[in-house]
Amino acid sequence: MDPPTSQPLWVDKYRPKRLDEVVGNREAVQQFVEWLKGWRPGSKPALLYGPPGTGKTVTVEAAARELGYDLVALNASDVRTREAIKRAIEPAAHYGTLFSQRGRLLFIDEVDGISGTEDQGGLEAIMELIERTRFPLALAANDPWDPRLRGLREACLMIRFNRVKVTQLVPLLRRICRAEGVEADDRALRVIADLAEGDVRAAINDLQAVAQGRRALTVADVEWLRARDRQYGAFDTLKAIFAARTAEEARAAISNSLVDHEMLLKWIHENLPLQYEDPEELAKAYDALSMADVYLGRAKRKQRWELLRYYFDLMTAGVAMARRGRYRFVKYQFPRTILLMSKTREVRRVREAAIASIAAKCHVSRRKAETEILPLLRVMLETPRGRKMAEQLGLTHEMVEVLSPQAG
Repeated sequence: MDPPTSQPLWVDKYRPKRLDEVVGNREAVQQFVEWLKGWRPGSKPALLYGPPGTGKTVTVEAAARELGYDLVALNASDVRTREAIKRAIEPAAHYGTLFSQRGRLLFIDEVDGISGTEDQGGLEAIMELIERTRFPLALAANDPWDPRLRGLREACLMIRFNRVKVTQLVPLLRRICRAEGVEADDRALRVIADLAEGDVRAAINDLQAVAQGRRALTVADVEWLRARDRQYGAFDTLKAIFAARTAEEARAAISNSLVDHEMLLKWIHENLPLQYEDPEELAKAYDALSMADVYLGRAKRKQRWELLRYYFDLMTAGVAMARRGRYRFVKYQFPRTILLMSKTREVRRVREAAIASIAAKCHVSRRKAETEILPLLRVMLETPRGRKMAEQLGLTHEMVEVLSPQAG
């Protein structure tokens, strides 16, 4: 079967097009605009810094669009070496453009992702670019305080972006709900805004997860979000899947989950008999879950990772759509394998050390290492390529033993 066509992410659909659409941080936005308007050859570049989701990237994009610059953007976490950075952006720094009378605005995002020793001159290439560019250069970082970035900080105009206030997030969420035809209780929007902790992207993603496919949004619909940071995010993920009214809503639940995707299969399997009392619903859900397991096994045996999309769809949407009646609250249980694992402190310590090593080697946050890289690595650990990758990530034999699928 072909997977259903996915709906656009609201975070992209409602991305600011103009500067006055950027939520919060008005002083920082104005400071950046003034820097850009006053930039001359030899001026300092601007370094926008602050927590994720506070508007750094969208401010640069909206300013380029509104002020008539040809934006040339690069993510430093994806391109780290001297050669790659020079190849990607240096020509744009020295030659004119036919697309804008204003010229170019150069933008390098996530510069704090290139501060490690594996960067092979990436940071030095940026410092050289600062000295030689003919066009304004903007940089962005979540955490610019790494000692190795001291020279970069001193060379830049630092512009701080703070976490967006709840009172600024709620009106944005309200506007999105109206645009999507959702009648939302302001108290529900307040819950979402509170839990986002100033991250606009997180707030919009949470809103889409709970509101898409609904005509109304109540406090009861969002209360499960409060439990997301407990028990590895398993309880809230299960609630989102089992309570989903549409296939898209069920799939969205896994994208925000902190739970290893393969471990989530065990959680669903353990709790299906508790959630579905109707024999026909239970049988249909188990059919979807068993097919998900088949696709996972086939993807691992044949190294056909494109099959994982069917695994994710069947495990979430397939299980959720087996329900015919209304969702009912049940008390979810730990899978027995996880319960045994949670009693062993040493196992948890080794797993956390592995996540830290992956995050450092890949220049990503620990959350991203745990939710995006670790699940794929666990699937691949049974293969020679996966074991080689584990070595490159600095994982010890003990870490590999804990992370291997057999350990789950």
